[in-house]
Amino acid sequence: MFHVTRIGDKRIDVDFSGKLDSIEMRFALDELMRKSEGIVQGQMLFRVGDFDMPTLGAVGVELSRIPQMFRFMRRFDRCAVVCAKEWMRKASEIEGALIPGLTVKAFDQHQVTEAHNWLEERP
Repeated sequence: MFHVTRIGDKRIDVDFSGKLDSIEMRFALDELMRKSEGIVQGQMLFRVGDFDMPTLGAVGVELSRIPQMFRFMRRFDRCAVVCAKEWMRKASEIEGALIPGLTVKAFDQHQVTEAHNWLEERP
């Protein structure tokens, strides 16, 4: 399952669980682009539930859209990742360190309120 919700002019919430194949990955990326249209210096809350690694086809779709994904990421300056898996939280923060202009902070699944609060803070 991959669901994107637009929250006002500056934020999207993304809920992800399960397994993505190439069809679902195309849909997910299209939803991210469509629902983030017009956001500048936005925030993203990314909630990750139980998931399986994406299929090889899904990875291929994602790789084919790297330029589009960089344009998408430039719309945001903060991303909170909420996930039960420690390795996923660490990987998210490492990935965020590699993307200029984006600050990623990871939270445990029981820290949703803290994630919301962090997104609303202004540096």
